[in-house]
Amino acid sequence: MNSIANRLACAGSERAAIHDQSFFSNFSTNNLAASLSPSIALPPISQPTKFLRANTDDSVNPDVKIKIAHGTTTLAFRFQGGIVVAVDSRATAGSWIASQTVKKVIEINPFLLGTMAGGAADCQFWETWLGTQCRLHELRNKERISVAAASKILSNLVYNYKGMGLSMGTMICGYTKKEGPTIYYVDSDGTRLNGDLFCVGSGQTFAYGVLDSNYKWELSVDEALQLGKRSILAATHRDAYSGGSINLYHVTEKGWKYYGNHDVGPLFWETKQAEGSFNNVVT
Repeated sequence: MNSIANRLACAGSERAAIHDQSFFSNFSTNNLAASLSPSIALPPISQPTKFLRANTDDSVNPDVKIKIAHGTTTLAFRFQGGIVVAVDSRATAGSWIASQTVKKVIEINPFLLGTMAGGAADCQFWETWLGTQCRLHELRNKERISVAAASKILSNLVYNYKGMGLSMGTMICGYTKKEGPTIYYVDSDGTRLNGDLFCVGSGQTFAYGVLDSNYKWELSVDEALQLGKRSILAATHRDAYSGGSINLYHVTEKGWKYYGNHDVGPLFWETKQAEGSFNNVVT
């Protein structure tokens, strides 16, 4: 009986070894990487880019079948005390207000922030994915990723899907010892720009009006936070697609700090009384 049991045990271990070898030979590292990398499902036609542009680009053809509805106001600017990031919280679907409490700042890591403008799903998905890439960079290189490298990863990714229906206008904001406070604008066409001041979204022209008039490098932290909040408030007053509340962030060499959520309803009347502004609105 012992000899029979031994033969069966040996046969079972040989079969297990063969099974393990065939499994690992078929499931290679490349297959694993491919299965984990994100991808977009494309129409099963010969030229998906032309198909998507013809059906979603309402700037060329107002009668397209798929109109991507988006509207927002986001801004970020550098000053002597770091970076201020300010955004509204309204999400719209055409003329319908879908939500008043959207979080339009993606906290990529303790030193990096990303803003959302355009299609909420596109921005949320790809900036969250960017966060995983930044963490992998830290694990591989034993140092925090630079703002330039993080924005380049996102820019390269969206460029691969240019013309395929993505809708993104984002800012990557952060602080490293080598770069200092840094802002990069990245959009779904693969555009990547470095600058001191950006406003993105349907309410950007109204926000720029306040920001350009009062911006200077020597602002104190309190003045910079107030300017960011006041600029978004102007956009929420004039742009129907912006509203809800204002989220404020301040980025320094110690990382980003959240400065609260400010409802634009009470804030509007407080600002009107304090400044004597918004004279077109009668109390």
